[in-house]
Amino acid sequence: PKSTATDTAAANTEEMEDPYTYLEEVESEESLNFARSANDACLAALGDPTGTPTYERVLAVLESNDRIPYVRKYGNTDDGEEVLFNLWKDADHPKGLWRKTMMSSYKTDEPDWTTVLDIDALAEKDGISWVWKGSTALPRSRDPLSNDGQRITRSLLSLSRGGSDATHVKEFDFLTGDFVEENPFNLPEAKSRVRYKSRDVLTVGTDFGPESLTDSGYPRTVREWVRGTKLEDAPIVFEGEKADVSIGTYCDDQRRNHGAIYEVRYRTLTFYTSKTWARKIEYEHLLAPNDPLREGVEEPGDFVELDVQDDASVDFLGKMMIVSLRSDWEPIEGKIFKAGSLVYADADTFIAKGKESCDYKILFEPTDRTAFETYTITKNYFILSVMDNVKSRLVFYKIDGEGSFLSLIGKDEDAQIRDNSASAIDSVETDMFWFMTSSYTEPSSLCLADASKVETGEAPSSSEFKQPYVLEKIKYLPPQYDASDLVVDQRFATSDDGTLIPYFLVMKKDTVMDGNTPTLLYGYGGFEVSLGPRYIGTTGIAWLERGGAYVEANIRGGGEFGPKWHQAALKANRNKCFEDFSSVARHLIESKLCKASTLAARGGSNGGLLMGMMYTLYPDLFGAIHCAVPLLDMKRFNTLLAGASWMAEYGNPDTEDWDNFLNKYSPYHKIDPAAKYPPILFTTSTRDDRVHPAHARKMVKKLWDTNKDWPVHYYENIEGGHGGAADAKQSAFMTSLAFDFMWETLLKGRDQD
Repeated sequence: PKSTATDTAAANTEEMEDPYTYLEEVESEESLNFARSANDACLAALGDPTGTPTYERVLAVLESNDRIPYVRKYGNTDDGEEVLFNLWKDADHPKGLWRKTMMSSYKTDEPDWTTVLDIDALAEKDGISWVWKGSTALPRSRDPLSNDGQRITRSLLSLSRGGSDATHVKEFDFLTGDFVEENPFNLPEAKSRVRYKSRDVLTVGTDFGPESLTDSGYPRTVREWVRGTKLEDAPIVFEGEKADVSIGTYCDDQRRNHGAIYEVRYRTLTFYTSKTWARKIEYEHLLAPNDPLREGVEEPGDFVELDVQDDASVDFLGKMMIVSLRSDWEPIEGKIFKAGSLVYADADTFIAKGKESCDYKILFEPTDRTAFETYTITKNYFILSVMDNVKSRLVFYKIDGEGSFLSLIGKDEDAQIRDNSASAIDSVETDMFWFMTSSYTEPSSLCLADASKVETGEAPSSSEFKQPYVLEKIKYLPPQYDASDLVVDQRFATSDDGTLIPYFLVMKKDTVMDGNTPTLLYGYGGFEVSLGPRYIGTTGIAWLERGGAYVEANIRGGGEFGPKWHQAALKANRNKCFEDFSSVARHLIESKLCKASTLAARGGSNGGLLMGMMYTLYPDLFGAIHCAVPLLDMKRFNTLLAGASWMAEYGNPDTEDWDNFLNKYSPYHKIDPAAKYPPILFTTSTRDDRVHPAHARKMVKKLWDTNKDWPVHYYENIEGGHGGAADAKQSAFMTSLAFDFMWETLLKGRDQD
């Protein structure tokens, strides 16, 4: 469309208000020149980390063959052997090998791997820096070539240029060992949503032009694409509103648990709210409209909107519909279920007769200090992962009554300061699951476990684990750093409003409490994301082994204590997470573990916003800050890339929200020319198409222009996406750059009072 005088005037006004908007042009020559110049200045000031001891140690860990090759089952061979797939990166294959092995071989010390796709070779062949983003397999139950549900024959591979969220989709054929050549389901670069409905029908949400996308940049329409036809001719079967975050559709096949096939459509209204519709369908409805098998089959009934709260989510299991609550729910007068609960009812009754006609059962009800994290489903069991005061435990239910109800059969006796997680290997065929465990100082272990052992009450099979369901340790990560003299403790700080804020502290046993220990405080505090014990070898190498202390703060905004913990720091209450983090910082200083000049803070993405606020609100509390892939300009965040999807978290700056509270939490607008700020390193990625690199670019340029004497450093990785790095060498570079900056800065702070 042609620009008007009004458009031009508006653009000029915006530029006058913000003279750095030109840096929002991601790959303009001016923006890239700024990044290159800043990178040169950063390395001149801090040194090139390549080849430093930290870099070499971190790179060795990232490229080590001693890492656990995590796998995903992709069906069985014709002989019934379980086929396991893994994406492996090492020094010779920085972009990765997609490879497979059999379960029997995987359980050995040296599995026999077969390469399915060499991503490095593909990148060289295509002349594109491909980054693996995952695969979506054709379900065996919907594939006539699956050998009676045994093998997976096709998959949709997602590959991105340089690590961005936008991907190219390419269909892969396991029977030929190559990409599909005849009528493939391939899509050009976009933030696509694709699923197989059947072998020859794909549901597609992708970029068909500006009107096909939401304001957040995600698909607004879903089409059903039949193989052999043109994508642009595929009919639209569902569409949402421009203001939605995204929309989608999927089919949930519960026939394996005596249930039905449910076709589901949803509109994601905000980051935390959605509307969902569902209907029961037959297998034939999954096929193309002109498929002979559909002849004589009645069309399915209409979709029914599921009458749950917008902030609830639903799932189907057998004949049940499970509802996860983020706020209190009263489906029947006088019967209220608490926020954070998991409840279930008969799915067909709910869809056909409504919520008032259902008999509800509670799977999980939270307390002030417990929350459920996630769940996984085996053939006969439902495994719930629970956080108990930010410690982990598993709870087991049996799927009874031919998929009609769930019975509690057991749970872990004690919650532990470690990460315990469960992942079903094959929910169709077996009750075996992967049990993964790690802690701050204990390397990760991958065990083979059997949910049925909880019900039979058998003694533990493994002498190393007291849980009865653990059969054997299959893989483990050798220690990546010396943790022999480290201790882990959970402590609590008191926030400004009196709320107790837990944090985990890792330090040497003989640490002298004289304020001179270089201490790194990490936080996130947003989007209901929980922090908790897990092994991070790079932090151990780059910080703990040097004698530093490492701290993770479980501040509000996260999900450590369920939805209410998160909701306590939304929008106008965003100050709570900043107050919580600063209270932990003060608690560390008061304990004499460190002082402000020996305390560093680090966070990325939403945690980058947290760092920006620590920098501008509490500069006297920190000796160094690393602010990674951050949000910083809260006046324009909703106009940059996926930013509009986060307004449910932060607020809408185009409304009175800006004047009422958002202006207080926008680091870009909080710079004080008279302030004394601590040294800070900003890092981001040109290819980050989730959080725009302009947040960091503009903040740095404004800081430099305000006071050139402030110690402000900036490094922008030209690749890497939202993770900040596209391969092991880039990851080692960015990690060592940040950790060495913080360490060297804090060492100088030991001499300060």
